[in-house]
Amino acid sequence: MIFGYQKRAGEVYNNRARKDDRDVKFIRMSVPDVVLIEPGLFEDSRGFFYESYNQKVFATEGLPSDFVQDNHVRSHRGILRGLHYQIEPMAQGKLIRAVRGEIFDVAVDIRKGSETFGKHVGVTLGEKNRKMLFIPAGFAHGYCSLTDGSEVLYKVTNFYSPRHERGLLWNDPDLGIEWPRLDREYALSERDQKYPRLKDL
Repeated sequence: MIFGYQKRAGEVYNNRARKDDRDVKFIRMSVPDVVLIEPGLFEDSRGFFYESYNQKVFATEGLPSDFVQDNHVRSHRGILRGLHYQIEPMAQGKLIRAVRGEIFDVAVDIRKGSETFGKHVGVTLGEKNRKMLFIPAGFAHGYCSLTDGSEVLYKVTNFYSPRHERGLLWNDPDLGIEWPRLDREYALSERDQKYPRLKDL
């Protein structure tokens, strides 16, 4: 359930606020609280237009409308960031999209008592598919850059707080994340390499 709005995994639901080809698709993932969003696209000879966020539409679908900060990250190919999260009272929900290049984005449920605790979702986001991923608070998040110079924009529902920042080991075997194979080893920060495993949280 997301903010009181119950949907089943794999379910696709369209917002019909406007009766045109720009209707937004919200797709429930295998961990149902994580939602893949396919924005409606208007494209012609000049280029394209789409709404990456509409407070009214998101609120109608039970998703947050209280984002407070936008972040912009650029990464070289093979860079892996994560898995990051913030603890209460500064836990963050996130709306992720890649506006340049392509990334493999991962969300892991670390909510104690959750039916999907320890389960994860992995999806490719990029400038070509224009998909976005909503990740609620209580999830660890990370991604790897599949292309050189990938750029990620994401909204968060709470402000960054170093004091509340935590992490989960990206390659914890208990998570079973199948990161894409590249022609090089992933490069991570020293901090990201030292995060604990799920069983040690």
